Amino acid sequence: MSLLHPNHTALSALDSAPVWLNSEPLTAEALHGRVVLVDFWTYSCVNWLRTLPYVSAWHERYRDRGVVVVGPHAPEFGFEHDLANVRRAVGELDVAYPVVIDNDFSIWRAFDNNYWPAVYLVDGEGRTRFHHFGEGAYEETELAIQQLLGIEEDIVDVDAGGLAEAADWETLESPETYVGRARGERRRDKSADELALNEWALAGDWSVGAEAAVLEAASGSIAYRFGARDLNLVLAPPESGAAARFSVRLDGEPPGEAHGVDVDEAGEGILDEPRMYQLVRQPGAARERTFEMTFLEPGARAYVFTFG
Repeated sequence: MSLLHPNHTALSALDSAPVWLNSEPLTAEALHGRVVLVDFWTYSCVNWLRTLPYVSAWHERYRDRGVVVVGPHAPEFGFEHDLANVRRAVGELDVAYPVVIDNDFSIWRAFDNNYWPAVYLVDGEGRTRFHHFGEGAYEETELAIQQLLGIEEDIVDVDAGGLAEAADWETLESPETYVGRARGERRRDKSADELALNEWALAGDWSVGAEAAVLEAASGSIAYRFGARDLNLVLAPPESGAAARFSVRLDGEPPGEAHGVDVDEAGEGILDEPRMYQLVRQPGAARERTFEMTFLEPGARAYVFTFG
């Protein structure tokens, strides 16, 4: 267990938070005497998405036994500052515990946090007693909850599939890759079939800003040579709000059984809201492939590739 300073009162940052979802505003005083699990998240983050079934299970199991789960939403991308987008994500992802909007990162700073996702356990006196950054350590985290509650029992059985299925770490060869100018790397001026592992390219009329690449004219594409079971891409539709059709190819062919949840076997899909899109999930053993995505309308915005 990770022990922090015993007098840490980071929960006080909740007192001035103006926007809450799924709950009336919660304050440090109201939470006194409760164990508080603080789960920092941003809704397009694949690493957080893969932890959600566990956090939700802890909320369901322990909410009547002295535990309050609070999810400060601290946005990574511009579209995640939009309350309507966060509200829609809370509904679509079935986030049932209290969510607090942390657009100015005041709660984030109070915990001296640097990561998505990050879990902190705060005891009834407001002391931070445990933390974990990133995915995993689910058993360790639940045992820490039980220790603070003074109970000892079997840990919850969680079935995490779909978007939440853990990465295939043994075959994962591709890192998170940002498309925007501020953090972009390994972009090449090549055709899709010329890319080496973990290189990517744009084709067509794109403008690359700090956060994202924006397609300025129809029929542009983005390609990536990857090694992983899953390929995901954080995307946003045109600023007009219109949907954009797209097609996906793997090694120049429709993905077939390797399609992700946001594309069909023929490789067709619709970009209609800003979020993470799962575009490839290879059945069986993962292998190195060339991914290419073509947008049929202008205005699509691409932010970051993630893999699993």
